[in-house]
Amino acid sequence: MSPAEVKLQARLTHTTSAEDTLISALIATAVAHLDGFTGILGRCLVDQVWEQGYRCWGRVLRLPFPDVSSVTVTYFDTLAIEQTVSDDLYELVRGVSGSEIRFKDAFTAPALDTDRFCPVQVNLTAGYGETAADVPAPIRTAILLLVAHWYEHREAVAEGPVAELPMAVQSLITPYRRVGV
Repeated sequence: MSPAEVKLQARLTHTTSAEDTLISALIATAVAHLDGFTGILGRCLVDQVWEQGYRCWGRVLRLPFPDVSSVTVTYFDTLAIEQTVSDDLYELVRGVSGSEIRFKDAFTAPALDTDRFCPVQVNLTAGYGETAADVPAPIRTAILLLVAHWYEHREAVAEGPVAELPMAVQSLITPYRRVGV
């Protein structure tokens, strides 16, 4: 998302450098509002690398995000040495409610370092793709609308009817929100 796209959406024909700085900050704020673990969508927009720790083995390890494109499973053995689980022993399953790792029948759970709080680690890449262009158009449009709205309404309190998010933004992002996560 670029300031030029916001200017087109907001029908701004000229701005000062200070306003361009404001627009860039509003873009970053809108993306942060939607993106990642703390964003209201509960998912990564562009590809991000995350690490999730687990206290023990399970037949299934639920991942914190959907749209996971790659994973690596490691663990610390009883000698506190990091080991990597062969990717032949598990599969990445992508579902409507999220992604998870399912271990195959051939996997035998190794003993873990009991002094480590989360001896099993999953490194994962989650997101729609490498660039903002890979993010679904409704989410990109919602960001544009939100930034244009914030640019126009710069006060924390407004007169008249107040909504948490402009209605069009809410409608655009609803299909992408992870509910109950």
